[in-house]
Amino acid sequence: MTTYDYIVVGGGSAGCVITQRLVSAGKGVLLLEAGPADNHPFVHIPGTFVRVIGSRRTWMYRSEAEPTLKGRAMYVPQGRTLGGGSSVNAMIYIRGQPQDYDTWRELGAEGWGWDDVLPVFRRSEANQRLAGPLHGTEGPLRVSDTRHRHPLSYAFLRAAQEAGIPFTHDFNGAEQAGAGFFQTTTREGRRGSTAATYLARVRGNPLLTLRTGAAIEAVLFENGAASGVRYRTDDGALHEAQVREEVVICAGGIGSPKVLQLSGIGPAAHLQALGIPVLRDLPGVGENFQDHICASVYGRTREPASLLGADKGLKAIRHGLEYILTRSGLLSSNIVESGAFVDTSGAGRPDVQIHMTPTLVGDVERAPPPGHGITLNPCILRPTARGSVRLRSPDPKAAPKLNANPLGTREDLETLMRGVRLSRRILRAPALAGVLEGEILPSPEEEVSDAVLEDHIRRVAKTVFHPSGTCRMGRDGMAVTDPSLRVHGVPRLRVADASVMPTLVSGNTNAPTVMIGERCADFLLRVT
Repeated sequence: MTTYDYIVVGGGSAGCVITQRLVSAGKGVLLLEAGPADNHPFVHIPGTFVRVIGSRRTWMYRSEAEPTLKGRAMYVPQGRTLGGGSSVNAMIYIRGQPQDYDTWRELGAEGWGWDDVLPVFRRSEANQRLAGPLHGTEGPLRVSDTRHRHPLSYAFLRAAQEAGIPFTHDFNGAEQAGAGFFQTTTREGRRGSTAATYLARVRGNPLLTLRTGAAIEAVLFENGAASGVRYRTDDGALHEAQVREEVVICAGGIGSPKVLQLSGIGPAAHLQALGIPVLRDLPGVGENFQDHICASVYGRTREPASLLGADKGLKAIRHGLEYILTRSGLLSSNIVESGAFVDTSGAGRPDVQIHMTPTLVGDVERAPPPGHGITLNPCILRPTARGSVRLRSPDPKAAPKLNANPLGTREDLETLMRGVRLSRRILRAPALAGVLEGEILPSPEEEVSDAVLEDHIRRVAKTVFHPSGTCRMGRDGMAVTDPSLRVHGVPRLRVADASVMPTLVSGNTNAPTVMIGERCADFLLRVT
């Protein structure tokens, strides 16, 4: 067996960050990624990310039948390639609200308040347009404005303002609220995943050993402390590797609790029922599952003005040539170009985020309405419902059992209903009413009952692909890691990804996950 200073399990948003920081500090690192390399052009062209979802470069996790969704299962795609989610997502750069991190601190994650994490966000960021006390300009993570903006995106922003939502130039500024264009993790028309930014800096370094197509089966232990890992490569061969310092699990909100449970760390009764020897009884492993849930509102355009058919025939050829020659045009867009953060409850901070897409969008199992149109996807920023991730069997290849519990509280349903009502009002504002024939769903009728909206929401609600919270930080009996990301009671083992979030941040999770990776590297290198 080969021995390394550190083993990082998962080459995603956090794993690539940690690996780069460790290697740059002179540490020998084995980085294991279950999926293939990020070497397909669809990964790097912003406008083609939708072609990657459902391919071998994503885990297509599927929940159990959810009673709150009328018995439907919910699909939760996650990155399965170098860069992880940062290689397959819509590239939206959002940090969340300062109160999110102050809440973490209040829940027992001391050292994770807004004043603690803001310098780390700034250190990681290389912003094309923004600077000052809230933004960085010299970090590895490229953040920029999209080079292409669809006419329907502009129409949405005008309509949002007509509906009473102010325009904002920066969702990561002093105030999150408003409607505007998202900044994205792109630069010069190409995706800036953590593999293409952080990891690229050390790809040729002899201290880095990179294995793709390498799926972890379990963490290995000696005297109760992590001593290495066992993993299987795509050719079926089984390997073991030893570690001098620590093992860091970065497998995501669904993958990380699975790895811990396979390794004997988790709820003792659950592990014993599957015949897995219990190394450490940690009842919180796999609990506290949270995700952003949205429900689509559809409007049909009067003219064929949406993106429908833009990837076919002569249109596709024209867009492809424009991108190849100039790195601009439609393919340089992240498609989800604009959106809004709105306080729908009057509590003083946004509780709903709207993603606007200039085409009609369905789900993994559900086709969108036919024809040209736009989709507004309001989502709940801080869900109160909680789900769980458990093993289905002791077979590492088996998909975990996910009970997501979307809309599992009345509060979540009412928040989403307010978001849907707001989205319907935006559709009817003059700037959009002038280009739309009308609303398709939930209803072409302007006035509808709460019952109609609830039925629509439960039929179409879906994830925004932000599973979090299942290995949360804290000091209480249900916490999995301490505030330094060390697994409670298991020396030399840490978790660093969205699973450690005590509560879900108010917005897209990639930037916060990069920040978590940066902080984990600081802890490992004892940087204060």
